[in-house]
Order: sequence, then C-alpha cells, then structure tokens
Amino acid sequence: MNLSPHFTLQELTDSPSAAKAGIDNTPGPDALANLQRLCQLLESVRSLVGAPLIISSGYRCPALNQLIGGVESSAHVRGLAADFSVPGLSPRQVVQLIVDSDLVFDQVILEFDRWVHLAISDQRPRRQVLTLRKGTGYMAGVV
Repeated sequence: MNLSPHFTLQELTDSPSAAKAGIDNTPGPDALANLQRLCQLLESVRSLVGAPLIISSGYRCPALNQLIGGVESSAHVRGLAADFSVPGLSPRQVVQLIVDSDLVFDQVILEFDRWVHLAISDQRPRRQVLTLRKGTGYMAGVV
C-alpha cells in the first residue's frame, strides 16, 4: 500500500525485531492516518535533499517499542515519526537542510550522528531541533 508517491506502508512498518519476536506491527486506523500525514512531510524532505530517504524506523506498535527500549511516549507509537538516512549526505547535513527550510515539523533530532528522527504533531508544531549523543543525552540545536 502506498502512503504517498515514494513511501509504502511496508517500509514504514518493517521491523526485523518485530518479525523475530513474532510481533504484529500493523498500525490501527489512527496511526495509519498519521503515517499518511508523515509521508507528506517525508516527500517534502525528499524534494528538499534531492535524493531518496532510507527509512530505518517508522511506526512501532507498543509491544515493539517496548522491545527495542523506546520511551512510552514515543511519536513512533502513534505513527508520527520516522528515522531515516540519505545516501550521499551526512545526517548532520540533512538536519541542517530541514532546519534551514520552511518545512513544518514538530521535532527533528540528529541521533548519534547516524540518522535523522523527524516527527509531526497533531497539535501546533514546535520546530524543535535536538541532538542526541551517547552519554550526554539530548541537547538543543544541531551541535
């Protein structure tokens, strides 16, 4: 099922961890609707960077989120967030492009200098920019 021109439900729900544990990671109707909204933003990011996005994590059902150690309030659980990388660009470069754009997002996080976490909101978007580094936790901005 296509959620947008370049993103499928399968790539936003695929999880080797869920498959190994026998967890059904199928989103309910609300999460599915959120994923469709999220994919519209991902399409805009794809246009902004001029390259495909490689999704490493999208929707996570509560059981999967718990299994991988995600926080209970994770936007992934509601279908509001995706983690991704872009071939040919560093995650830092991608985050900076997003921050410098006029894209409407709730949160963008440079995670461990390895991938980008991008989230939307069903409330007023904060345009929050964070960096997560091992041992130091979250820091405001791209550092």
